Amino acid sequence: MYGELRYDPEYLTAISAHVFSGQPRPSFENVFAVREFTEHILHAVLRLEPTPAHIIETKVPFKSHDGTTVNLHRFANTETIEASMPQPSVIYVHGGGMAANMGMPFFVVDYRLAPEHPGPGSIEDVFFGLKHLSEHAAVDPARIAIMGDSGGGGLGAGAALMARDRELRPALAKQVLVYPMLDDRAQLPPGSPLEKLLMRESKDIRLAWSAVLGEDRAGREGADVSEYMAPGRAEDLSGLPSTSVEVGGLDLFRDETIAYVSRLTAAHVETEFHLWPGLPHGFDGVAQLSWTKKAFEARARALRSF
Repeated sequence: MYGELRYDPEYLTAISAHVFSGQPRPSFENVFAVREFTEHILHAVLRLEPTPAHIIETKVPFKSHDGTTVNLHRFANTETIEASMPQPSVIYVHGGGMAANMGMPFFVVDYRLAPEHPGPGSIEDVFFGLKHLSEHAAVDPARIAIMGDSGGGGLGAGAALMARDRELRPALAKQVLVYPMLDDRAQLPPGSPLEKLLMRESKDIRLAWSAVLGEDRAGREGADVSEYMAPGRAEDLSGLPSTSVEVGGLDLFRDETIAYVSRLTAAHVETEFHLWPGLPHGFDGVAQLSWTKKAFEARARALRSF
């Protein structure tokens, strides 16, 4: 369908009752409507995949760049918490349920959201959370990874750039970027066959970028946009940690992700890349999908590699 692009058959079967039921894709007038819709979906997913009973959540407050108190949420089992030796750890931007299987603590930054807090506030919160973890938490500071998905993947990539430029020591050990939102300038060419297969309209992403960067800057070449907020704009990717990146073949962020991976390898950054065929943004919400299991395995390998 739509030229040579098509959904993975297993994925199509799993979602057809929900997506192809005659209802049009939702359309949003502003970023608050996008947030409400997304939170509804996330809550539904979390009801199906709740945090395992043996995983303990603990709040760890820290001061961000402007003195505001922000929370790190630690997810770890008792064995990890009571370990006698410092453990490797992961800063996860957007949350996640991998702590149950990885045997290491995951820390989620409760970063401030745009448009209530536009500009660099969110990325500063993530970096200062990373810095606090490195300097004050009972973890191995030489074995910290940053991981994020979607918009959180973009923040993770931006925080990795910031950690490099601000000379965080020990240096960040790994970054794991899952279908990351990297470049506000990226857009589909007119008539792209990908548009009809997207789970989210491209205009919704423009709303998100406008909320973060401002309508007068988002998507404009030459605009005063921080590369930490839009890592796809970064001119120099050298000196970044070992990187694992993945994206679906039917993801709106596919091309900007591939471009970022190409530039990482050109900068001699150790890079592993997975392009999952026939899958859109957020495909891993279908937990039993064969490709989802492969993606989780790849993420687990990446997080065990440092």
